[in-house]
Amino acid sequence: MASEFQQQIETSLSGVIDPNTGKNLLESGFIHSITDVGDGVELRVRFAYPLSQDGLEQWQQNIKTVLQESTGLPQIEIKLDWKVVSHRVQAELKPLAGIKNILVVASGKGGVGKSTTAVNLAAALQLQGARVGMLDADIYGPSLPRMLGLSGKPQVSNEKFTPKNAAGMPVMSMGFLVDDDTPMVWRGPMVTSALQQLLNETNWQEDGQPLDYLILDLPPGTGDIQLTLAQKVPVAGAIIVTTPQDIALQDARKGLEMFKQVKVPVLGIVENMSLHTCSNCGHEEALFGAGGGAGMAVTTELPLLGQLPLDIRIRELSDVGQPIVRADPQSPAAQAYIAAALRAVGELSQQARDRSLGMPEFIVQN
Repeated sequence: MASEFQQQIETSLSGVIDPNTGKNLLESGFIHSITDVGDGVELRVRFAYPLSQDGLEQWQQNIKTVLQESTGLPQIEIKLDWKVVSHRVQAELKPLAGIKNILVVASGKGGVGKSTTAVNLAAALQLQGARVGMLDADIYGPSLPRMLGLSGKPQVSNEKFTPKNAAGMPVMSMGFLVDDDTPMVWRGPMVTSALQQLLNETNWQEDGQPLDYLILDLPPGTGDIQLTLAQKVPVAGAIIVTTPQDIALQDARKGLEMFKQVKVPVLGIVENMSLHTCSNCGHEEALFGAGGGAGMAVTTELPLLGQLPLDIRIRELSDVGQPIVRADPQSPAAQAYIAAALRAVGELSQQARDRSLGMPEFIVQN
């Protein structure tokens, strides 16, 4: 039976909402243990998504303030950490060795900033401390080499590609294997075969440690690549990128329905280019309309992961291979990407876990 102290703690924590899951800490499953210690308690919290040291310290202060005000306990010790686990994928597939979770960033049409979003979301997760890799699944129009400032052919070791390194992030793209001006005049089967080779024949864990997340930047639309991905690639979750413009929203809904049909969970919607702020006068204007992504989130009953600005610095930095999250992490634009990335993996943390490796170990201490 729970002690009076423990019941007090649980009651207090039921009111502490995690903005990245939309649930309180108890419902999110992050309370690891509550232990009586003298005249107080020891609380251990383990988040299922990455958090920077600053993020953990902010959580610790918030939780301690809530517990002190609500319980009056003289001694409250809080220990926080995080651990990313593998989540369930399509029923007939299993997570790949060395990759805990594959997340795809998709759009219904081109020109909505999907690749820019994918790169900055990946950089944001890496900034939080996660082990992140990127795969450019756009075989016809690979853009990750340019956006991440990478070039040259990848080396091959033990019959596997050694991915390029972007500030500690392993990256693989067809753009490393062909010249910039060489068009990919391939039929569907060749394209899908190339995607599978890039995924399965790349050494994603050079140091033996698995990736927490592999981010796949998909081509726009609902074609061969998307179908192959649904059938052959174990995907833990999808992120849909759109702009507020009606035509983009219409195509985004098609992409959303495709993922539903192939049983890939959609984590939420990112509205890109939602607001432009003039760099001279500070005037704000919704150039592509307003509220489209939020409205789509409501009608589809999915989270709106974030609303990203239309900022010239995002484009300028991408052109020179520097995602804004990495180049200027404290900027408003970078903070918007970081918030969207945490919201996405917060949603993922609430999905069913993969049990193919057996049940987790339980430790009971008196």
